Amino acid sequence: MSRGGGGSRTRVKTARGRTASSNRWLARQLNDPYVRKAKAEGYRSRAAYKLLELDERFNLLRGVKAVVDLGIAPGGWAQVVRRRAPGARIAGIDLLPTDPIDGVAILEMDFMDDSAPAALRDALGAEPDLVMSDMAANTVGHPQTDHLRTMGLVEAGMLFATEVLRPGGAYVAKVLAGGADHGLVAELKRHFTTVKHAKPPSSRKDSSEWYVIAQGFKGREAVAEPAED
Repeated sequence: MSRGGGGSRTRVKTARGRTASSNRWLARQLNDPYVRKAKAEGYRSRAAYKLLELDERFNLLRGVKAVVDLGIAPGGWAQVVRRRAPGARIAGIDLLPTDPIDGVAILEMDFMDDSAPAALRDALGAEPDLVMSDMAANTVGHPQTDHLRTMGLVEAGMLFATEVLRPGGAYVAKVLAGGADHGLVAELKRHFTTVKHAKPPSSRKDSSEWYVIAQGFKGREAVAEPAED
């Protein structure tokens, strides 16, 4: 690697076997201030700052005692919760392996597996105040398909949240450009007092990701069934 621009940026030399796209990704990582900041502050990924920034705006972690982390790997969001709410119980799930985090129950399994919701409830051992999801489906390069796959995860996370949250709790989930579709937003509004979209500053400008933030869970008994057509 060599320094360019008076030492302000790191240029990546071409390496045998490395593709041009790999070079671009590596250069972006090396020059990303959030990547450097995460390394300096002991976070496992730059994604930690997305939750930190969402928390600054929406107070997601104020007073939480139990949290579910959907798509926990590599663990940056759980680390944020441990630091901001050190007494909170945390249970997370991911298909990918996640190195242990002190005080966090980690399940290596598919959230879409029928047994996953019960396993998460058992691992947490309490009604969560917050269900947070940084899950995203593996992309196939077809925008409509990628959107549908990711929104399917968002909807599954919402259904889980409405089954386990304590009254007053919150659900935050990653969505793609355009945010949650009208049907999902309507369903969230049926269960939560406020529903908003946000793109935290640490989310890369060229990224299509946004987050939906639903707060003030009304409780399972308080929500009326939608009227039939």
